[in-house]
Amino acid sequence: MERDSARRFSVKYREETIVNGAIEISDDIGQMLAAQAGGASRAVLEAVAVEAYRSGTITPAQVQQMLGLRSRWETESFLRRAEAYHDYTMEDLERDIAAIRDASRQ
Repeated sequence: MERDSARRFSVKYREETIVNGAIEISDDIGQMLAAQAGGASRAVLEAVAVEAYRSGTITPAQVQQMLGLRSRWETESFLRRAEAYHDYTMEDLERDIAAIRDASRQ
């Protein structure tokens, strides 16, 4: 059985820090990922960003920075497409509404 070659990717999460990694995936899956916009490296980077966000490790702002997205709205759209929803309770909504009301009175 022939072993597939590792796919390599780089993740830049700070100006001074680059994390390099290699994963092994089958050639057919690698070709499917490569056919996506941005290629296999981008697909892996997006998957890492989504999982880090879902686990609470990084914030939406950090997802935006990690993926080089242009705006908060583009980031929110990306997370929505990835079905990476943040737990937002009714209490959170009520607290946000109260904060907006307080800020508008000042």
